[in-house]
Amino acid sequence: MVSASEGRAEPLPTFQTGFPIRPDRLVEAATPEDVREAVAYAGGRGLHVAAHASGHGLPGPVEGGVLIATRALDSVTVDPVRRTARIGAGANWGQVIEAAAPHGLAPLNGSSPSVGAVSYTLGGGLGILAREFGYAADHVRSLDVVTADGTARRVTPECEPELFWGLRGGGHRLGVVTGLEIALVAVERLYGGSIAFDGARAAGEVVRGYLEWTRTVPDAVTSSLAALVYPDLPRLPEELRGRYVISVRVAFTGGVAEGERLVAPLRAIGRAAADGPDRAADSPVLSDSLREMPYTESHTIHSDPPFPHAYYGDSAVLGELDAERTVQAFDMAGPRAPMMTVVQLNHLGGALAARPEVPSAVPYRDARFLLRLLSPLDGTEVGAVRALYGEVGRVLEPAVLGRSLNFSFGGGDRTAGFHEAETAKRLAGLVSQYDPAGLFGGPYGA
Repeated sequence: MVSASEGRAEPLPTFQTGFPIRPDRLVEAATPEDVREAVAYAGGRGLHVAAHASGHGLPGPVEGGVLIATRALDSVTVDPVRRTARIGAGANWGQVIEAAAPHGLAPLNGSSPSVGAVSYTLGGGLGILAREFGYAADHVRSLDVVTADGTARRVTPECEPELFWGLRGGGHRLGVVTGLEIALVAVERLYGGSIAFDGARAAGEVVRGYLEWTRTVPDAVTSSLAALVYPDLPRLPEELRGRYVISVRVAFTGGVAEGERLVAPLRAIGRAAADGPDRAADSPVLSDSLREMPYTESHTIHSDPPFPHAYYGDSAVLGELDAERTVQAFDMAGPRAPMMTVVQLNHLGGALAARPEVPSAVPYRDARFLLRLLSPLDGTEVGAVRALYGEVGRVLEPAVLGRSLNFSFGGGDRTAGFHEAETAKRLAGLVSQYDPAGLFGGPYGA
């Protein structure tokens, strides 16, 4: 093994700083063979194993055992003829975007370019173009994985098809994936950005208007609604300090003229809420960044924080939503919340609802929305955050189908709600087959 250490004094660089990772042994893998040796080492000693790439989420058990850092396995190779990319376990989406762009191609990445591409895909991979192209996991062609017995396997639909099914959408419970090959899409430019509203004046109108708008848009439009109360800090733009802001984010692969037509009802929300004699001055619209852009600027649609910080987050996969309950949930997680909380509602459906040609373990295909909650842990107790999330969940309970594996930050190794009962049962059987000793977290559902 390369660069292995015990009782490491220096913390491993990680994006999520709220939950310290304290392994008994850290392996900084330089090659896939290092990963294989590390898993074999752990298996021979009955130690649990977790993998760590960018560290946006938790790798599994955070105390003891063997932690395999895969950040050095960050190669990205694009085949423009086959429209595929081979991605190492340590590569992030930003690297894949930059490698694909010169060929007029794009990956099905999430909103943050610093997130690990492989780990995000294993959890399903909800991308900024998801309603048009579906989950990233459904576009995987092959995976290289080290299973609990220390065997390095190339997994494809033809070779170990059941493992191929489970790895795509089942997360990290079946082994350490050292790389994968995934299809790219022919997208060079898009129309997108965000419209930000003063939530103190128009939150209810924006939530209701957004829900109604989602019923009208084509599958080529992927969007989300997000809200937070910004802290009153000097480093923030003056127009945001201490303000409750609710924003609609949009990504559309069509032309500018059609994009402008599609977002016109969103802009009309601002005009309708302006009731004074000078509508421009009275408008609750704070900013409007919708424009045509190269795909390499797609991260500006959401502008996720690029710096490491401490946070807790969870999610709820939802069916059809009641508008008034949704307004109430946004209010509870916004101005009424006892701590700063970012609430985001992703519009699902479209290609996300389609069953792929090669089935995967990605759950809840019939869901209509995904609610994501995230709270900074700058002195905030996790228990208080969980209590708030529970209250929000009870308001939306009639629509809740489950949770999202990609958006559980700090929830420990809980698997409850990540998959429907039949899918969870099938994954549990795979875990029993490929990891009977529970190296990667124990029996599925524990």
